[in-house]
Amino acid sequence: MASTTDTEKAPSATEINTATHEPDLDEIGETEGYIVDISLVADKSLVQGLKLAPDGHTVLIPQPSSDPNDPLNWSWTKKHVVLIIISMTAFLPDYGSATGAVALIPQAAIWGMTEDTVNHSQAGNVFMLGPGGLATIILAAYFGRLPVLWYFVIIALLTAAWCAAATSFNSFMAARVLNGFFSTVAQGGGLMFIKDIFFFHEHPRKINIWAGFVILSPYFGPLFTAFILNVTKWEWGFWLLTIMTAVCFLLITFFGEETFYNRHIPASQQAVPKSRWRRIIGIEQWESRKQRSTFWEAFVRPWKVIAKPTVLLSCTYYCFTFAWVVGINTTLSIFLTPLYNFGLKQIGFFYFTPVVAALLGFVSGHWLHDLAARVYMKRHNGILEPEARLAIIWFSTPFMIAGLVLLGFCLENGYHYMVTSLAWGLYVFGIMVTTVAISSYNLDCYPEGSGEVGAWLNQSRTLGGFVISYLQVKWALKTGTETSFGTQAAVVGGMFFIVVILQIYGKRMRTWSGRLHFKTN
Repeated sequence: MASTTDTEKAPSATEINTATHEPDLDEIGETEGYIVDISLVADKSLVQGLKLAPDGHTVLIPQPSSDPNDPLNWSWTKKHVVLIIISMTAFLPDYGSATGAVALIPQAAIWGMTEDTVNHSQAGNVFMLGPGGLATIILAAYFGRLPVLWYFVIIALLTAAWCAAATSFNSFMAARVLNGFFSTVAQGGGLMFIKDIFFFHEHPRKINIWAGFVILSPYFGPLFTAFILNVTKWEWGFWLLTIMTAVCFLLITFFGEETFYNRHIPASQQAVPKSRWRRIIGIEQWESRKQRSTFWEAFVRPWKVIAKPTVLLSCTYYCFTFAWVVGINTTLSIFLTPLYNFGLKQIGFFYFTPVVAALLGFVSGHWLHDLAARVYMKRHNGILEPEARLAIIWFSTPFMIAGLVLLGFCLENGYHYMVTSLAWGLYVFGIMVTTVAISSYNLDCYPEGSGEVGAWLNQSRTLGGFVISYLQVKWALKTGTETSFGTQAAVVGGMFFIVVILQIYGKRMRTWSGRLHFKTN
């Protein structure tokens, strides 16, 4: 594992942002390692004069300004209201995508098509989640966070209603594709919002909350829709999505806030918030646009990020690890119905399994990620390298591999459905823990590219899911589920070696490729 040994010099906190006169601890941490807890640092002169958290020993990274409008200085309540709104909005895209996993059964009968053909609308929806996330962070870097969030959710609301009102497959397909692109705004841009308003030491737990909504969302879609179809028409599954999107839109309108703050200029030059409505529609952000990236600078930011070796390797790992989440979720009802003679109600109950597994992963992650970081810091003179975040994947990988292997055996041999449920749960538990670890790692590696690394991770998982949703059923029918799911488990195991490579060579790769040197965070 890449680390700072006992004989290596601890990073200095003397590099100063000349505009704000605050030490740039993000830059120091990115290149030399983060000092998070002064109680673990032997040489106290390294942390002299730094602003600390109320506990008296946790360093605030980045150092907050004296400006009350600085999002880092917001109250606990305001920060967490924004976090919950972003998390709820991030719940929408995968929830909407998975709603079609059950709705395709009656749709195929109504439109006289095969279930596999109707599933193309779902695949198109999943595919657009990735480009939608990249568009989000490009536009947010130029126009500001809040207006992009607001306008995207408006279109997501309209297209969700269009999905529910569609009377033909072609109309439904168009609505689903557009909904996928615009609904992903808080999913693709989630890390950007978290970085804006929370300190470094808070990131894993806040990512854990946001990721909990993301990972849970694809399982609530089929769960609710199965029960809806048991009593009424498929359209109501998408009307429920419309209602949920409307709730998020109202929350953003009345409680959302612009989180961008340029830390490279002093408080006296910052744009002062005046009118809430002008901020929501983007007028205030437009007037202060010179404080952010130009449109060209905003456009090239994601391409500079994906060119970094650690980001590219992380995205490759996540693509081939998360793809099976989408594949299983979008097709499992096709396997369960003939194998266990499940009706819609039984399928709905079956989806409680991944919900419980994801919640267990969320609860475990609340302590696991911080524990792993603290153990690392105690062994390395109080210094935390980004690669330390990856250690927790050693814990989560066996759950993912065991879950996939067992699921293949269950579906092939008709094991009791409770064993099948356990197998699915093992995999979902593992992917929940893994998601937080890989997201935290990339955010620590490139804090100034928080939106971009989040968008690329989102793109990688949706691209993998898009491909496997086309192949899952045909692959299983051709080779058997033992072989297909066993191969998936082998891929997850093989991808784990990327994690090992990042632990050993990650810092050297980052040093070789250099920092991003973006105009703003």
